[in-house]
Amino acid sequence: MASSRDADDTANSPSVPKNVYKDQDDGRQRFLLELEFVQCFANPTYIHYLAQNRFLEDEAFIGYMKYLQYWQQPEYLKFIMYPNCLFFLELLQNSNFRNAMAHPGNKELAHRQQFYFWKNYRNNRLKHILPRSLPEPAPVSLASTAAPPPLPSAIPLTSAPSALSPMQYAIPPGSGVAKNDTRTSGIDRRKRKKEGRSS
Repeated sequence: MASSRDADDTANSPSVPKNVYKDQDDGRQRFLLELEFVQCFANPTYIHYLAQNRFLEDEAFIGYMKYLQYWQQPEYLKFIMYPNCLFFLELLQNSNFRNAMAHPGNKELAHRQQFYFWKNYRNNRLKHILPRSLPEPAPVSLASTAAPPPLPSAIPLTSAPSALSPMQYAIPPGSGVAKNDTRTSGIDRRKRKKEGRSS
């Protein structure tokens, strides 16, 4: 009779797993894998690949993308190197966007818009920063007019160089490196051949 009571107790009590899984690195590898995966969403071509292979139609994958929204919290946000991935992660929560990214034209449109954003981000941001107006000069009395101290001769009086946008780092201004434009190089050769034949 005691054995039947023990069997009932074990059936009613919650089971305690014998082998509890514990990360060897305290979740560091999982953190890095999820960080890398989330940052892949910054690439519209990768999103297009996922849509073409019907990953974006799988309910489990959609649930995983909802789970990955924790990367928008400030304690995780500081690890993101490509912030556009969070914008695309937010867009991927919408089924219309997921379906549209299967079309190559929409992939190209998203890629082009992302490029123009990166290209013009600095200039657009500077337009929104309003310059402060100069303070009105105080009335000058005759007794307090003194000559300004002379500038030290060690400081050059040249203007500060303007900062280059990220797109201008490819070829520095004034460099002797010419662009290889294949469209015009063939035309020049044909003109030279024509001129050589006619003379």
